Amino acid sequence: MFEKYLDINLEVAAALKNGKAVVALESTIISHGMPYPKNVETALNVEKIVRENGAIPATIAILKGRLKVGLTADEIEYLGKAKDVVKCSRRDIPFIIAKKLDGATTVASTMILASMAGIKIFATGGVGGVHRGAQETFDISADLLELAQTDVAVVCAGAKSILDIGLTLEYLETNGVPVVGYQTDELPAFYTRKSGFGVDYRIDSPEEMAQTLKAKWDLKLKGGLIIANPIPEAYAMDLDTITKAIEEALKQAQRDGIKGKESTPYLLAKVKELTGGDSLDSNIQLVYNNAKVGAQVAVALAKIS
Repeated sequence: MFEKYLDINLEVAAALKNGKAVVALESTIISHGMPYPKNVETALNVEKIVRENGAIPATIAILKGRLKVGLTADEIEYLGKAKDVVKCSRRDIPFIIAKKLDGATTVASTMILASMAGIKIFATGGVGGVHRGAQETFDISADLLELAQTDVAVVCAGAKSILDIGLTLEYLETNGVPVVGYQTDELPAFYTRKSGFGVDYRIDSPEEMAQTLKAKWDLKLKGGLIIANPIPEAYAMDLDTITKAIEEALKQAQRDGIKGKESTPYLLAKVKELTGGDSLDSNIQLVYNNAKVGAQVAVALAKIS
């Protein structure tokens, strides 16, 4: 039934039909993550990195009410310039379709559309999670619930360091979502390689990761998996610098009454401002690294599926 709303790029459709590796990519980073033309340049580079590592990229968005799996370069350019693009999670999808709006997909909605198309691997920057102060606000990202119910593995640089990482891990554990460290025993915290929190399991190769995913889904163990891939050492930020910037950004968010889905874009923009743009450079590099690992895992999974 959902097929009538869904447009799969011909190259992506052919790859899926022939059992080739495909990597899903989100579009919030294009419309809400960074300014034009840096957003378009970054998105195209991410696709290039996926291709260089043997997989087909499928950037996902909603354009004029159509669910798009695999954007063209022109569509990425359009999304990078477009105004009033809705930041789209699970709850928003039917309204954006009905109103024929443009929607940039978050982790949750990218997982949903990827699953509709049959894509199992998704590379992004960082996942959402439990926000600081959630004991009072109940501000918990829909990404976490999606990970518990949608069969897509998410390659990311851990949880965004603006979050309460300890509570995020507790929530994931309760919902049966494995957090796997890729070549690390410690959960990375987006801009930094360390968070002070361990992972559930460590896996050091794309082949073992693929075997793990195949076993999980062969056994009908519903839901996704976080592949926590640390930012490369050369681009990691100083822990004290980023911690101070985050704390100041959180104070400003509280002062400005920022809540809900506006929180993450606001906080990331403030952190960028407070670090003189260094956080944006780190953000871009960690996304590139996740695209590389995502493609390698997708290739290994395609070989055994």
